[in-house]
Amino acid sequence: MLLSLLLNLVSAPLVHAQVNLPALGDSVSDDLGIGLERRVGDQVMREIKLDPDYIDDPLILEYVEDTWRPLVEASKRLGNISDETRDRFAWEPFLVRDRSVNAFALPGGFIGVHLGLIAITGSRDELASVMAHELSHVTQRHVARRMVGDSHSSMLATAGLILGLIAAGRAGSPDLASAAIMGSQAAAIQASLNFSRDMEREADRVGFNVLTHAGYQGYGMVSMFERMEQAYHLMDSGSYPYLRSHPLTSERIGDARARLGTDQPAALHPSAEHAIITARSRVLMDTRAEVMAQLQQMDAGVRQTGFEQIGARYASALASIKLRDFSRAEAAIRSAQGVLQMLSPDDLKAQRLLIYLRAELALARGQSEAGFAALDGLPHDRSRAMLIMQGQLAVQGQQAERMRAAADNLQTHVSLDPHDAAAWAVLAQLWTGLSQPLRAVRALGETRAAVGDLNGAIDRLRSGLRQSRGQDADQIEAAVIDARLRALIYERRQLLADMYPRGGGPQGEELP
Repeated sequence: MLLSLLLNLVSAPLVHAQVNLPALGDSVSDDLGIGLERRVGDQVMREIKLDPDYIDDPLILEYVEDTWRPLVEASKRLGNISDETRDRFAWEPFLVRDRSVNAFALPGGFIGVHLGLIAITGSRDELASVMAHELSHVTQRHVARRMVGDSHSSMLATAGLILGLIAAGRAGSPDLASAAIMGSQAAAIQASLNFSRDMEREADRVGFNVLTHAGYQGYGMVSMFERMEQAYHLMDSGSYPYLRSHPLTSERIGDARARLGTDQPAALHPSAEHAIITARSRVLMDTRAEVMAQLQQMDAGVRQTGFEQIGARYASALASIKLRDFSRAEAAIRSAQGVLQMLSPDDLKAQRLLIYLRAELALARGQSEAGFAALDGLPHDRSRAMLIMQGQLAVQGQQAERMRAAADNLQTHVSLDPHDAAAWAVLAQLWTGLSQPLRAVRALGETRAAVGDLNGAIDRLRSGLRQSRGQDADQIEAAVIDARLRALIYERRQLLADMYPRGGGPQGEELP
């Protein structure tokens, strides 16, 4: 009877794991609700943001977000994003400093994009095709389905282990036990892979529809698959995990071509802006000195054609800045500007990125005024990248007027986006330079809170509260710190309650 019961336990998960995915719009199993999925995603993001490979480069992130936003809007119009997930999920991309060609979806609507993936794309359409695929994983609740499916596969492996032990006890044969255990594990792995590939096929199908409705070329998905297959065969050293658990790339290319049909053109829209973003990703994804030295040699631009020439010179300039070879960086920037003037003189977006590179060079040289002079070429730019760059230059120059203006602009920005850790970090430096210690401490605390380090944030705000007891302390700022400290302690209590619903976790603490 026990053996029959265990056999039923083994077979049931296999049937469940291979069931066809529901049609678009069907609700996912109650095993993982939307609220729980978002909380799981938030917890994962707290860990990721503390990792040194989490990178917040304002220019690359801005480009990725600009690519992402039309995809989300298209998903809403198509009804892929339900009313429930529209407001409760994050719908937020982020960057990972990694040379591998990969992107991934996390619970709750977070999408990770490796710099290595951006670096191999030839157009925004190709990048958008991958992001549309990952977005569809979220809208179809694939993450929740996979988590539920993996739990059943774990049951399968556990049942197989018990069966193997029973068989060993009855037959007295260790080999029989080993075979039973290995067989159950293989079945569990295969069930998980089959489930994964079904989800990947659906994400390709739904993602293609989202891609075209967002205004991107459907050929971008075909081209991206072809580019990845070629790269995978040429140099597969474990750097292409995006292909590991997915259907064969040749199969995906065929499916994408079939969806493309004859109505859509087999063409893409390369641009100087995209060439620069890929070049920047190539430099920042691997900052080893030997890699920087290789990228520095790209200033000749002998092997590149078209907009790739601009990207090559940009990569050389940025690598030279990292190596502190400033004269070579200056020459590479001039060369990039010359090529841009020749190929696309009206491309204001590419011109803007070269201006930022000049400001970055000035910052590395310690010439803050030269940096501000470069940014004067963008008088109407009020972007996050501009605010952070102006703040960094002001900190370096230590001129009170510039520091005050930069601090005021950043303070307005973080009031609208309080989770911007990079902005808070620069703001902390500005307030320190302006002899505003309480504001500086609060900004440091908010920096830690923005990356999910609640303990670090609470410690810094407690320190600020102690400093506020002095006679000359700013009591208004002290009241702000006190209120924020209480809010963070309450947030940590709630987090611990979610992590330890039955108690037994770390003990809470009294409010100040």
